[in-house]
Amino acid sequence: MPVVSMTGYGHADGEIGAFRWTWDLRSVNGRGLDLRLRLPSDLQGLETVLREKAGKTLRRGNIQISLQLSQGPNTAQIKINQEALHQVLAALAEIERQSGLAPSTASGILGIRGIVEQIEPQETEAEREARHAAILRSFDEALAMLGASRANEGARKHTLIKAQVEEIGRLTSAAEARAAGAVALLRQRLTDQLAALLDAPSALSPDRLAAEVALLVTKADIREEIDRLHAHVAHARELLEDKGQTGRKLDFLVQEFNREANTLCSKSPETALTRIGLDLKAQIDQMREQVQNIE
Repeated sequence: MPVVSMTGYGHADGEIGAFRWTWDLRSVNGRGLDLRLRLPSDLQGLETVLREKAGKTLRRGNIQISLQLSQGPNTAQIKINQEALHQVLAALAEIERQSGLAPSTASGILGIRGIVEQIEPQETEAEREARHAAILRSFDEALAMLGASRANEGARKHTLIKAQVEEIGRLTSAAEARAAGAVALLRQRLTDQLAALLDAPSALSPDRLAAEVALLVTKADIREEIDRLHAHVAHARELLEDKGQTGRKLDFLVQEFNREANTLCSKSPETALTRIGLDLKAQIDQMREQVQNIE
């Protein structure tokens, strides 16, 4: 779909060995591409690769990228310190010989600090690389989901914006049809007023009065605004079928639409044409809301 939204969501889970993780990607509209990453401290080294991957898929938007990493139950191994045990046993035997006290139990001996050691498993370099590779593959899945989400939202906005452009085109044609009669009506009204002025004493010459009437009629002529609005509608239709980044271009075009609609309203010689101009402005405003979220 040619239109891609800047709003979307991506998610992916993964696991390898005792490690579990979850990727969470959220995207909203922005002027450029702003990537904000939240990674565990031992995975900060992946940030450059992650930014490169995201930059190849995304062009605009504020993107929040979060990774939650956890490790499964403690798998530490139990080891008896043989040297310490022999020393303790020898000491206990000497104490029993000299004091005649009852022999110590095994549980009592194990409770002595230093006899039993817990050895945490150490991740090998190969295991670390395999974990990082699996985490990056999960990120690709989340990124693909985000891209699909943005594309789906873009398809919906494409339909809305296309309908808005067609409505702007319809209103432009309505303004064009109304303007022809409005200018003729204004010319007739001014001509009648001019005739009344000519019959009454006036400090202005007939030629000056005629020139003033011609100027007022010219100022009320909106043919240039209508022509530019038609041209903008045609351009908008082309952009909606363009496969490139159209968000900025459509945003600029909306500004041009609004400028012509404002001029049309200010030059309108009658209420009916002004109402059409106001309807145009309302439709353009709705279009702006959608366009500002297009990549």
